[in-house]
Amino acid sequence: MVEGPAGGGERTLVLSEAAVTLGEIQTAPVARLFPAAQVRMVGRVDFDETRRAMIAARFPARVDTLYVNYTGVGVEKGHPLAEVYSPELIAAQEELRQAAAAVKAVSEGSAMVLESTRATLRAAREKLRLWGLTGEQIGAIEDSGQMQERLTIHAPIGGIVVNKPVVEGMYVQTGEAIYEIADLSLVWVRLEAFESQVSMLRFGQVVVFTTEAYPGEEFRGRIAFIDPVVSPEMRTVKVRVNVPNADGRLKPGMFVRSVVRARLAGDGRIVADEMAGRWISPMHPEIIKDQPGTCDVCGMALVSAEELGYVTDVSAIDPPLVIPATAALITGRRAVVYVRLAGKDAPTFEGREVALGQRAGDWYLVREGLREGEEVVVHGAFKIDSAMQIAAKPSMMSGEGAAAGGGHAHAPLRHSQHIDRISLP
Repeated sequence: MVEGPAGGGERTLVLSEAAVTLGEIQTAPVARLFPAAQVRMVGRVDFDETRRAMIAARFPARVDTLYVNYTGVGVEKGHPLAEVYSPELIAAQEELRQAAAAVKAVSEGSAMVLESTRATLRAAREKLRLWGLTGEQIGAIEDSGQMQERLTIHAPIGGIVVNKPVVEGMYVQTGEAIYEIADLSLVWVRLEAFESQVSMLRFGQVVVFTTEAYPGEEFRGRIAFIDPVVSPEMRTVKVRVNVPNADGRLKPGMFVRSVVRARLAGDGRIVADEMAGRWISPMHPEIIKDQPGTCDVCGMALVSAEELGYVTDVSAIDPPLVIPATAALITGRRAVVYVRLAGKDAPTFEGREVALGQRAGDWYLVREGLREGEEVVVHGAFKIDSAMQIAAKPSMMSGEGAAAGGGHAHAPLRHSQHIDRISLP
């Protein structure tokens, strides 16, 4: 540090204009604004757990025919998947036929007997319906008495067959899986956020991400879930994003790099002008409306953007006090800035401990210790701090009340003194 004229108080340093120029010391004003931050995360594409269907055997049966006999094939809702044979199915159809005949036989009998036979018929119909027969099939059995030896299983949803644990000729018991289908028209992107980033994430925020498969192309989704628990091993929080995938280009397992852009308010909320007057589904963030109502997917009542931690009217609040990130000298628990004092004949700099809040991009939020309009050193602060040490004045390396010693004068160590453990940043 180029020497200048000494003087000033215990925590001040007076320099010449030449020393300021040669030391390349630059300052910037303490300002009020909504700082913009970027939260970068990595993760992978995954199935939407709410859009997966497991097709299991509803009764013991033999798999006679597999119309879809390999995984990865796409199917439509109602598409035939397999044909099974079961003696239990034939017995259940015979029960239905006999119950229908009994109702016809006692149609003119006593009311009590008639009601009993009708209850038996209803139970036989319900049993076959739960086993997968349609109303038309059940009606045909009652009318004609012609029973089906085999039952065709149809796809309950459209999607991709991701699991097929059976082969033709295999016997399956009740509850055993035959197929698993996943709908990929909407996928999840699972991300990992560091603890320091969680305060800048909110439900419903837009996430922009890229993949290795489509370089240079951006995809978008909205945050649908932020894990309330921090991983003890990785010290990260899981974040889930809902992403439309109508064209099926995003495939489970793809690696993604994402970014969330946020503007911070002083009270920890997120500034989002585009959310003004908007109402969001608490389960499906892609459902956003201009007025209160219910979610089109789950039927839950919509909540206002303000309830989710957004600021939609910036004119109603004061911007937070911020300083450039390069102005802060952080040593563990302490943060020191050097302020150029106004109204002095020579450049005078004062070291001051401040309380900082969240870092947002190139800015730090200031909790206390500075006032709007004060000039803080943003370049050359370490040179000033070195000069403070040489001048035997308190610097960033000495806390409040520490004896000045320029970093070299130490109190003599006595055997009775207790030496504390030193914590490094």
